Amino acid sequence: MKRTFNKLAQLLLAATAGVATAAYAVNDLPGGPAVRQLNLHAPATKIAEEQYFLHSMMLVICTVIFVAVFAVMFYSIWKHRKSKGYKPANFHESVTVEVVWTIVPFVIVILMALPATKVLVAQKDTTNADLTIKATGYQWKWGYDYITGEGEGLGYISTLVSEQRVMSDEGAKGKVPDNYLLEVDNPLVVPVNKKIRIITTANDVIHAFAVPAFGIKQDAIPGFVRDTWFRAERTGDFYGQCQELCGKEHAYMPIHVKVVSAEDYTRWVDAERKKAAAKADDPNKVWTLEDLLKRGEKVYASNCAACHQANGKGAGPIKPLDGSAVVLAADHNQQIDVLLKGRMDKGMPSWKQLSDTDIAAVATYSKNSWSNKTGQIVQPAEVLAERSK
Repeated sequence: MKRTFNKLAQLLLAATAGVATAAYAVNDLPGGPAVRQLNLHAPATKIAEEQYFLHSMMLVICTVIFVAVFAVMFYSIWKHRKSKGYKPANFHESVTVEVVWTIVPFVIVILMALPATKVLVAQKDTTNADLTIKATGYQWKWGYDYITGEGEGLGYISTLVSEQRVMSDEGAKGKVPDNYLLEVDNPLVVPVNKKIRIITTANDVIHAFAVPAFGIKQDAIPGFVRDTWFRAERTGDFYGQCQELCGKEHAYMPIHVKVVSAEDYTRWVDAERKKAAAKADDPNKVWTLEDLLKRGEKVYASNCAACHQANGKGAGPIKPLDGSAVVLAADHNQQIDVLLKGRMDKGMPSWKQLSDTDIAAVATYSKNSWSNKTGQIVQPAEVLAERSK
């Protein structure tokens, strides 16, 4: 039955798709959007499969009702037109007709509501999760924190890779990759066939965590927590995007979920723990200018260059860092405060999710790059002190 409804829905959508456009420069992306995709994405979870069926079923039912009602109406108009000598009947109510057009729609609505309610209730049941992950929306990236389950304590930021952002700035000329504007530096990694609970919130404005193949979409609201869940039934890479207009970089906020086997997930967790231990810097460590510049260059490229540009000149409303009074100031707390708290009225998000060392490194880098040759060094202890206020 489900396959029949799905095939009928595909035919109905194809019939109304219109004239085909010129060939795309990209191919279908497994786990992501397909070229000329007419229907919902191929489901990778039971919930998404049920949503697909509901969509197809209701499309078919509505189409049948539409055709039937208008067929009767147009037939009646044509068959009993005035030019053939018909005269309009003069009558008021018909109890039989009123009973029929009340009962039939009621039955149809109930038949549609029952399966829809069952799926809706299942969508909201986030109990007994094998893994709980908090997804925090930032302008414009995602932060993932593994709260419970295997991998508990891990956390990282997931950002669109800088190469694709540069490609977009240049107009995406020539051949673009199939995962254009969907490739991130750190995907969300989860095990297959495990119930994954996603807790959503946001650091600045409203975002929305959505992965079509999983059938999930949940708003991420500052100061509030919402949750959703999925259980991927196959391994692979699956893609989504922020689906709430969240500012000028909204189009550069992809979601990449990598579903792996249980064994591969365990290996990934072990590797990430080793990386986290290696990056666990002592905030009281005194760094040299050379080491901070090397680290700061990487932090800047991953987080700041998209807005302030690689040359520090900024663009449009984005203030330049090259020659900035705040950056050049001998009082380091001015710049540290901006990095920690942001300036939302000026489009500058908070970067408090970065470590004390990363903030110190990027501050030092900006103070000693381009024409900013101050020789100043911002140490992690200064960031820690400002963060603690």
